[in-house]
Amino acid sequence: MIRRLAERGALAALALTLSGLAVRAADDNDYPTDARVDYVFGCMAANGQTRESLQKCSCSLDQLAAILPYDKYVQASTVLSMRQGVGNRANEFKSTKIFDDKVADLRRAQAEAEIRCYRG
Repeated sequence: MIRRLAERGALAALALTLSGLAVRAADDNDYPTDARVDYVFGCMAANGQTRESLQKCSCSLDQLAAILPYDKYVQASTVLSMRQGVGNRANEFKSTKIFDDKVADLRRAQAEAEIRCYRG
């Protein structure tokens, strides 16, 4: 009887561990497929259209996604896009510290991903 309870307890603990891992995996993979594909296409356009480039660009995105949540990635990408414009609205995105911080977080995550995937 005690053995069965112990086995049930171990199974319950295993189930909790596995569900926790599934939740963590889901959190690490919160970038939608179209955003992932867009990132890899852009990366390959800059680094060559080779199989090796595909693997490194995919690795880079996986590392980026593990470091930076998708909503922060979208925010930084939006700031970078808005900075390409001209006029007062673009200048606001170019000269505001909070926007600089968002872009800096993205740049740091990209640098870490590059180290892990291109130089590691």
